[in-house]
Amino acid sequence: MRGKVRLSRKGLRRTYQGLVLASVLALAPMTWAWLGSSGHRATAEDEGWVRQVPEAQAALVLGAGLYAGRPSPMLARRLDIAAELYLSGKVKALLLSGDNSRKEYDEPTAMRDYLRAKGVPDAVMVLDYAGFDTWDSCVRARKVFGAERVTVVTQEFHIPRAVTLCRTAGLEAFGAGDDSARRWAATTYASAARELFATAKAFADALILHSDPVYPGPREVSLTRILSQPGAPGA
Repeated sequence: MRGKVRLSRKGLRRTYQGLVLASVLALAPMTWAWLGSSGHRATAEDEGWVRQVPEAQAALVLGAGLYAGRPSPMLARRLDIAAELYLSGKVKALLLSGDNSRKEYDEPTAMRDYLRAKGVPDAVMVLDYAGFDTWDSCVRARKVFGAERVTVVTQEFHIPRAVTLCRTAGLEAFGAGDDSARRWAATTYASAARELFATAKAFADALILHSDPVYPGPREVSLTRILSQPGAPGA
């Protein structure tokens, strides 16, 4: 009887240790993302927030879905932030990175059209049609478009992962995030919950698998041309 109790306690101890290890492993990617972006992010809400953002070559705007061919509310807010960064002189160019994996779905073009209506000239916008996820967007910004310093524009809950991925990809990155919980609380909390799984995938892509983008090239020179003009921030 005592032998059975000892084995049972041993089994419980191993189970407990396994659960602790699993918890640590589950939290490791989130810790990596938060530490990697610490000191490199700002919330784009309060008056004067633009002053917190350093000058950069480009705002890297990440896609976030379309409704009837137009930017979703969250994507529209990202584009508003990017327009403010450009019009305030914080960036010289806007790199619009989104999904155009099928003919009838074109995030970058919808993003450009929205910004055009905001007064952003076509000449400063660069479209990345193969930004299928955050890691792809960051790697392509560096290797395909030749960016070195970017301000990543997304929602606040996404900023730690986005900034850390871009910095891991070799970019000097800062993040400007929309506090979407003020407008779309339920959607924000659901998306934030999914960040646990998305960050685990990002951790694997960036540090373990060293994954290539779905489309790793060829090299684009459109951003380089914009930045070669006199007075380009961060050029």
